[in-house]
Amino acid sequence: MWHQPDSALAVMMEFAGSPEADSLNEFEGHYCQVLIAELLFKNDYGQSNREEVLKAVAYFDSLNFTLNDTPTPKSLIAGADPLSPTRNDNIVFLSARAHYMNGVGYYEHDSIVAACGEYLKALEIVEMHFPNVETVCTPSLPIAHLPRFMALTYGRLGDLFSRQYMQEPAIVCYKKSFVFSKIEPTSANGIANLMSHLGNQYSILQQKDSAGYYFNEAFKYLADTNNLAYRDLISGLALYNYYSGKSVESAVSDLKRMATQTKDEDERLTRFFTIGSIYFEIRQFDSAMVYLTRVFENKDNVVMKRGAARSLRDIFQVKGDTLKATQYARYQVENPALEAESNRQVSKLNDLFQQHLQWEQERAEAERQQGARLRRNRMIVVVSVLVVVAALLAWLLIRRKMKQQRDEASQQMEAVQEAHRLEKASMSGRLKRSNQELRELKDQMRQQAGSGAPKQETQAESFNEEPICRLIMERVNEGQFKAQMDCKLYQDYALGKEQVMALREAADRHFNQFTVRLAKAYPNLTKGDLDYCCLYLLGLSDADISALMQRAYNTVSERSRKLKGVFGSEESLSVILRGFANESIS
Repeated sequence: MWHQPDSALAVMMEFAGSPEADSLNEFEGHYCQVLIAELLFKNDYGQSNREEVLKAVAYFDSLNFTLNDTPTPKSLIAGADPLSPTRNDNIVFLSARAHYMNGVGYYEHDSIVAACGEYLKALEIVEMHFPNVETVCTPSLPIAHLPRFMALTYGRLGDLFSRQYMQEPAIVCYKKSFVFSKIEPTSANGIANLMSHLGNQYSILQQKDSAGYYFNEAFKYLADTNNLAYRDLISGLALYNYYSGKSVESAVSDLKRMATQTKDEDERLTRFFTIGSIYFEIRQFDSAMVYLTRVFENKDNVVMKRGAARSLRDIFQVKGDTLKATQYARYQVENPALEAESNRQVSKLNDLFQQHLQWEQERAEAERQQGARLRRNRMIVVVSVLVVVAALLAWLLIRRKMKQQRDEASQQMEAVQEAHRLEKASMSGRLKRSNQELRELKDQMRQQAGSGAPKQETQAESFNEEPICRLIMERVNEGQFKAQMDCKLYQDYALGKEQVMALREAADRHFNQFTVRLAKAYPNLTKGDLDYCCLYLLGLSDADISALMQRAYNTVSERSRKLKGVFGSEESLSVILRGFANESIS
């Protein structure tokens, strides 16, 4: 039906008007009306069976309320009685579908808040019946198209919130839609469209990194370029590039190109509104007038119409045309109720969404508690059974197995003790080597300092041959540090303050006061930054430094990005700092 919705609608409408339709039982009749509503929506027709849809919602809700038995695999055998409790899963899904189509009907009548409530109700019906629906919602699930339904519903909510400029709820819904779209795509370009929408939302929020990421992801999922998803993506990316400071001409050129590729007037006016707004911002008023006037005169969307009127008013004020400026100003003055109603709608929508989030949290907590009770009860049963079995086995085998059990226990204890002894000896050896190397460094530093005598520096042949450098590299080679591990697991390998100071002094000796020159060249560097620079000079990775300095990997990685920003380069810090160090040698 979804592959040829026009043919399916024709068949269903013909059947609904035939004598055979009168012979349908109550369940089949309501189900037929839900199918017709879905096909009308799929074919972009208005919901002509509105009253029948409302009756179907009430009917399937009543079944969903009474048939609440736990379903079994036999529940979904084809041909089973639709009113049997064993078909509970399918009835729940039908109830959710009916609420979704009820939401479509409300939306067509501009009852946005009621539509939002119905979409959220549809989600709650499914999520209440299928706990952890993301994990059970798989292509093998006998409920046909449930993942697709969840993706469509969340996507519909995302579009609704986006049109009201409610970016944060829109982002939440688009991301959840993506989860289900990966299980069962809504269309060839469904995922690409979601990524494009997410890019637009983050672009509006001025979160450029996230916006850029989702726009790039959209291109990866795009199946072809002759469709609305591609035009929306290019248009959104053009606007993102404009606000990111890139070429205005390039952004406007892409938007104009997308406007010429569509035959839909409403879509073309949307592109015109964006083009006109950009021209208005860069004060090319004559060009802005061409596009914004077309939008004002032909666009039904109130938000865009008011935006166009506001810009045109300002343009004619600059041009000194008071008559036309007053004309566009009057449009805004004459429609204050529209803006007030829009604000009320946004407030109500936000309340609905927050209530839904709270419902999800309460449901998750209830499921967690129920799961804990089930696990506890199962554990009690398992332990009880094990105790009984163990007692019986002990009674039957105690004489024959006693010596064998003692021997096995003794061997296990010896093995544990031996493993513990070897681990302790290994740890002791590492600590002794570390402490001995630290004492050698301290002795060397005292010898260099002397007792008031002039400092005599003892310098190895190369920086990497310095005792402190060898010590650090031995720890790195021995530790094999991993970025995903907690740095506290590597406490035995941590560097002390004296060791870090010794590394700085070695760098200064070999590279003509490396840290002094670095601090002078880049005054923004802190003392801690200079210590990290010495470690990067040694060629260490972020994971190595995280373990040696006992700092979280994310913290080290963030400092790495900061240092690259200070140095104005995207090369590795080891390469950057080696180049700086070698300047004194060359």
